[in-house]
Amino acid sequence: MRIGELARATGATVRALRHYEQAGLIGSEREPNGYRDYGGPAVVRVRNIRALVGAGLTLDDIRPLLGCLDGDVLAGRPSERVLAIARERLAVLERRIAAQTEARDRLAAALAAAGDAGRAAAGGATEGHAAAGSATEG
Repeated sequence: MRIGELARATGATVRALRHYEQAGLIGSEREPNGYRDYGGPAVVRVRNIRALVGAGLTLDDIRPLLGCLDGDVLAGRPSERVLAIARERLAVLERRIAAQTEARDRLAAALAAAGDAGRAAAGGATEGHAAAGSATEG
């Protein structure tokens, strides 16, 4: 099947399929006209890749699982190897979430402080203070 047919059968984009192939997760044969030709098992493999990516794994995380991608990877109990990969990815995601939460909290605090300072200047400050505040805002 051609790449467009594989995309329709799996819900993946053609671009994603090319990316999976470049990453070594799927393979194709080249037809004489240069078109990619994927075998029928590629549908299951791509669906599994998409499910694993949807669960938070990266293509690098998935690469060691190549031998498992042609069956129903989500149906059975995961191996210790799969669990270790998933735990590591979860730890990475949790660190990223914590860093983003800290950045959000710092930004929210800075905005709150700026809003409080702006309200104080507008709510009864002398003209000199208001002018000084305007000069620093540019």
